[in-house]
Amino acid sequence: MITESGERAGPPVLLLLHGMGATGDVWLPWASLLRERWPGCWLAPDLAGHGAAPPLSEYSFAAFADQVAPSLNPGERVTVLGHSLGGVVGLALAAASRAVTVEAVVGLGIKAVWSPAELARAGDLAARPVTWFDSRDEAARRYLRVAGLADLLTPDHPAVAAGLRQVDRRWRLAMDQAAFGVGEPDLTALLATIDAPVLLARGEHDPMVSDAQLKEYGVPVVTLPGLGHNAHVENPAAVLALLDAVR
Repeated sequence: MITESGERAGPPVLLLLHGMGATGDVWLPWASLLRERWPGCWLAPDLAGHGAAPPLSEYSFAAFADQVAPSLNPGERVTVLGHSLGGVVGLALAAASRAVTVEAVVGLGIKAVWSPAELARAGDLAARPVTWFDSRDEAARRYLRVAGLADLLTPDHPAVAAGLRQVDRRWRLAMDQAAFGVGEPDLTALLATIDAPVLLARGEHDPMVSDAQLKEYGVPVVTLPGLGHNAHVENPAAVLALLDAVR
């Protein structure tokens, strides 16, 4: 799903990219804030294999970026705010030569270091068959766990519906499990090919990445006090304010 506010007649465009397991609807609570504080339009697409977006035959960060690019008009000036997987996709979008100009990227909660055990677990998840549930509530609770939102959203929250599919009388997650197999991002290589400003950020209590790990990449790093991995859900205003540093 793509959520849009404002006109597409000109810049600036804010591209909001969700994390692994979530959908573009995770940004729905941002709507009123964006209408007040963002001067142009904004887009929140589903990444490939998530929500309504079709799956990829093979997942890579470049392929995710290629799937997003057609939602942007040639010549548009784009600022990307991506969470976790979406942050890496934003960097991949900025790193490639396309008709769209990425003016800045803010990557929130990007997992920078992966152990062999973590990569193996991701590979196992990618190979698992679809799990079916007898009720929407069961499926919704699984969706929230997979997306890391179990402590932040309720199963009946409007943002949950896009992550579910009903077939006959059973429910499943909309996500293609194979997306877990995208692998470890090469952040050093991506950042080396990006001319636009890049800001990396994390919640103070995010267990997936540390300040020290992010500072290894030589770009500005911001830590958001009191927040966790899904800082964009916990405190939208604090995360939106990160854009001030790259505009």
